[in-house]
Order: sequence, then structure tokens, then C-alpha cells
Amino acid sequence: MSERVEFEMTQADLNALLDACKPVPAIMLQCGMPTSPQENANRAWASLGTKMGFDPMTVRPNGKSDRFFTAIPVEVKP
Repeated sequence: MSERVEFEMTQADLNALLDACKPVPAIMLQCGMPTSPQENANRAWASLGTKMGFDPMTVRPNGKSDRFFTAIPVEVKP
């Protein structure tokens, strides 16, 4: 099992995550249901994980601030 590593996201990354968690209004057209805030947050964490090199399913807060967390790093494939 890999060791957990501390990561620090930028304020812009944190803002993007917080924005992704906001509810999306449903517009009653024949377009289907919008994605849920949870799905949007999961997508945002996955994107950040790809950008920073960690498994988004292993993220845990570490108590320093909202921008710091620990996760298990993944190998970046060229």
C-alpha cells in the first residue's frame, strides 16, 4: 500500500471545487436531469487528481486549512 502524501491546492483549485458543489437548477426541457452536486464534486476532484497526481478516492482533510489534504499519489504516465 502506498504512503499518504500531503498536497496543497491553489486558491483557484479550491474555488473550482466549491463551485462544483453548488446545486444546479433544473430546467424543465426535454434535456434530462442535470448532474447532481455530488457528481460535479467527484468530477472536480478527479480533474484535480489528474492535474496534481493523486487518487481522488483517497483524499482526506488534514486539518491545516481547506487547501491542504492528504492522498495516495499515483504514477503519472507520459
